[in-house]
Amino acid sequence: MFSIKPMLAAFAFSLGTVAVSAPIATAQGTTVIVIDQGKIMQDSKAGKDIQAKLKGIGSSIERELKPTADQLNTESKSIEAQTANMTPQAMRADAALKTKVETYARKAQDFNRRRQIASGELQLTERKAWSDFYVALRPVLQEVVTEKGAQLMVDRAEAVYTDPSIDVTALVISKMDAKTPTISVVRQKMPTQPAR
Repeated sequence: MFSIKPMLAAFAFSLGTVAVSAPIATAQGTTVIVIDQGKIMQDSKAGKDIQAKLKGIGSSIERELKPTADQLNTESKSIEAQTANMTPQAMRADAALKTKVETYARKAQDFNRRRQIASGELQLTERKAWSDFYVALRPVLQEVVTEKGAQLMVDRAEAVYTDPSIDVTALVISKMDAKTPTISVVRQKMPTQPAR
């Protein structure tokens, strides 16, 4: 339903003041700590809360679309059955059939538009939810940096090797769980296009 990779990239970019890149040569004597951002997103209470709420919104969207999808499927089968033994010339000559096919095509086009809008709304909802998650996470990361006396925080995915002793992911998750166990997730609406 959502991709963590783009979210991690956006998060790493937004973290600017906490996760500062430093050349290895100048990092000597620097206190470095490591986090696993994907694990924080997946295992924290707020991350699990977001995932559950997004799944619920996705299911709600599917339930909204299902009656129309079922109706279009039934109409499609009816048209197929009606035209199964007809020649192309006979189909073109049948005015009632032509009207039926045109009506079906319009309904299918409207449904596809509705489905695209719903998909866009779900994507907007995901982005907003994870953005709110990062806003809540930022002070937790700053607190851990201060507590550990660190000058550099890196994501495990960006490092070739990290000693487990400098990984503070569990500490970040426990602090995040205590401060922000849930995130409000509200279905976002697509911006309306101005009439032409």
